[in-house]
Amino acid sequence: MRVFVLLFNARTDNEGIHTLKVGDRNIVLMFEEEDDATRYSLMLEAQDFPTAVVEAFESEDIEAFCVEANYESKIIPPGTLEMPPEASVDSKDWDPDAAPEEKERSNPKQESDQEASGTPEFSQEELDRIRRKLEGLM
Repeated sequence: MRVFVLLFNARTDNEGIHTLKVGDRNIVLMFEEEDDATRYSLMLEAQDFPTAVVEAFESEDIEAFCVEANYESKIIPPGTLEMPPEASVDSKDWDPDAAPEEKERSNPKQESDQEASGTPEFSQEELDRIRRKLEGLM
């Protein structure tokens, strides 16, 4: 099944996937309809988040990414008005404005979000492998 997720700085060295932080869990939203994902992205922008790009992937690939990253995934059925949380975390693991070199030195994780620290760290090699896998889907 094809799903839509939100990416920040898509196709750059500083790419991140939008996640929600619920307790100690990180959740990737997988929208079944592109319009629903776009609406959610616009609501995030209204909350002063950077502009997110809606990207299509096979649900199995996003679920595999979530397993590797120790994240969870949540399917958003068509027509569901998913609302972003009213507040985001104070500290993000991903800096939308960081230069790629600065990003790699300061934090090897390349995710965006409404999430806090405590997620597993990945080597640059592993991130590159995951990114190539995801790019191969497009």
